[in-house]
Amino acid sequence: QLQLVESGGGLAQPGGSLRLSCAVSGVTLDDYDITWFRQVPGKERDGVSCSSRDGRTYYTESVRGRFTISRDKAENTVYLQMNSLKAEDTAVYYCAARVYSRWYWDYESEYDYWGQGTQVTVSS
Repeated sequence: QLQLVESGGGLAQPGGSLRLSCAVSGVTLDDYDITWFRQVPGKERDGVSCSSRDGRTYYTESVRGRFTISRDKAENTVYLQMNSLKAEDTAVYYCAARVYSRWYWDYESEYDYWGQGTQVTVSS
């Protein structure tokens, strides 16, 4: 059974940093694309960044240059380092996994497994 557990969310000031973790269990991380999504209540869930099984990375334009995704095979964990945080980064952040690359990295329908989310709040 594949499980995803997010952690590392919390309160940060504008311009500050947080590092989110997505711990993957039940499968070998190398076999999956792992993507971070975020969602504000009442709005669509949007893709933030993807770490593909073949070593590629993808970012939505609004976080490019500020966020960095990485994976640690030994820990079976994917990280999202978030720097220069802005108020508009406030959301619940979810990690998701897919075993097959399909059409789009940032479409919810591409993903088979989801974590429960971790809250990120950026406020002074």
